[in-house]
Amino acid sequence: MEPKKLYRSSVNKTICGVCGGLGEYLNIDPTVVRLIWILAAFGSCGTAALVYIIAAVIMPENPLE
Repeated sequence: MEPKKLYRSSVNKTICGVCGGLGEYLNIDPTVVRLIWILAAFGSCGTAALVYIIAAVIMPENPLE
């Protein structure tokens, strides 16, 4: 069995597909990941937004979608 790989989603995409990709990787609803990310962004004074931008640049887009 091939190990799972983390990709940005091109199907569950709102901004860049990072939360959709995390949701697909973790087998949870991407909306839950988006809500957690928003709460983290407010709680971390914007650090989570910076992490999102970095993830959007580093994570490759899913070639199978």
